[in-house]
Amino acid sequence: MSSTSKPSGNDLFNRFLSTVEFLGNLLPHPITLFAIFCVAIIIGSGIADWFGLAVEDPRPIGAKGRAPDGVIEVVSLMSVEGLQRIVTGLVTNFTGFAPLGTVLVAILGVSVAEHSGLLSALMRNMVMEASKRLVTFMVVFAGILSNTASELGYVVLIPLAAMIFHSLGRHPLAGLAAAFAAVSGGYSANLLLGTIDPLLAGITTPAAQMIDPDYVVGPEANWYFMMVSVLLISVLGTFVTEKIVEPRLGKYDVTQASIDLSSASLDKVSDLEKKGLRWAGIAFGAMCALLAWTIVPDDGVLRHPTTGAVAGSPFLKGIVAFIFVTFAVPGYVYGRVVGTMRNDKDVINAMSTSMSSMGLYIVLVFFAAQFVAFFKWTNFGTILAIKGAALLQALNLTGPEVFVGFILLCALINLSLGSSSAQWAATAPIFVPMLMLIGYAPETIQAAYRIGDSVTNLITPMMSYFGLILAVAARYQKDIGIGTLISIMLPYSMVFLVGWVALFYVWVFGFGLPVGPASPIYYQP
Repeated sequence: MSSTSKPSGNDLFNRFLSTVEFLGNLLPHPITLFAIFCVAIIIGSGIADWFGLAVEDPRPIGAKGRAPDGVIEVVSLMSVEGLQRIVTGLVTNFTGFAPLGTVLVAILGVSVAEHSGLLSALMRNMVMEASKRLVTFMVVFAGILSNTASELGYVVLIPLAAMIFHSLGRHPLAGLAAAFAAVSGGYSANLLLGTIDPLLAGITTPAAQMIDPDYVVGPEANWYFMMVSVLLISVLGTFVTEKIVEPRLGKYDVTQASIDLSSASLDKVSDLEKKGLRWAGIAFGAMCALLAWTIVPDDGVLRHPTTGAVAGSPFLKGIVAFIFVTFAVPGYVYGRVVGTMRNDKDVINAMSTSMSSMGLYIVLVFFAAQFVAFFKWTNFGTILAIKGAALLQALNLTGPEVFVGFILLCALINLSLGSSSAQWAATAPIFVPMLMLIGYAPETIQAAYRIGDSVTNLITPMMSYFGLILAVAARYQKDIGIGTLISIMLPYSMVFLVGWVALFYVWVFGFGLPVGPASPIYYQP
């Protein structure tokens, strides 16, 4: 007589992870995915046009962009006119895609700070000079700030955090987990505007313009909320590490390591590097003072030329230029002091090296730009948004609670489509206009997306750096597998999700605070 037992919770969890990995592996590369989407839109538009798919335009009579007869119909790209539009618009779709130029310009400035060694020295100084009581907090805090140059966090900080924890007699995987949670799970949070801000804003703007042709979302749209999120994620990451993950890991057994840990050493910040950091800090302070002079006084030269306000000013419209300058100048100053940058050729080499690494992103943007343009031309996005908004109204899901479902959906999609720009390019044309139609501003919608896009980064094997993290973890536990690593990271994902959603609701709907400068909570047509 045989007996069967119920699968344990661990078995069910491993099955879930295996399912996520299996489904993720079924998906083609994001570039291929967008190419497939483009073909699907062309074919789908022809079919929808043949069936006469149309909806009533909800915008008031006389509103800009409203259909002349009050009816929005699908425009077929499977026609002579459609083919002509595709052929003539292929290049301009690409060159006019806002995230392309803004991200590349921002990367030029960040590259100088990165290749001069400034960002690496800054992270090492923050973590290694911290007191033992604050080392976990500083690891998490530094990990969040490293998102400005994401590769640096994965390549430098995560291995460094594991070594620091081991040197303090703590479990090295706890240090790795804390840094990984901050770099990946706190991906969107930062004190400064980074490359992710103009990237997402450039995708949100055309999505919002499906409803309001004049609407523009700036890179600074979520700045206030993301600055506050840094403190939240730092506190939550510290709590999870010290109260959940580290006790669960227990005392570290050095025999589990696959390398000789006795030979492992920490590269402390040298006196020359500290001198470079001081001068870079002075340069950064001078740049901030100069920018403040252009915007703080009532007659500041970068205030709005007509209203004199900060909203809609050249300062906010040109924020990407200031991201470039505030990274490039301190980076160069640091390089000059420590000797990593001696002349203009070193600066140019740093910039060109970073540009050469952006090839995959540029190819992705080409296909994503076509997808966004096709979606707009066919009116698919507007029609889906109107029907989706009508469904939400019918279900009485127009209150703030709609964002819980939206954030959870984004977090779920992120398990299989890890690229932030790819996911938002695919989903923004649907959800931004849909939620605008029930009264929410694009800036608020984008902030909610950033939560969902961040919190599951650290538990999906589809994340591009997951293999690297697993390799670093294997140094300290030679038999570690994907399931074990994800089980370590899962508490961070769950706590970050609950805490970040709670902050979003308290900040936006509790206190009614904007998520960024001149960023409304509600959309006013």
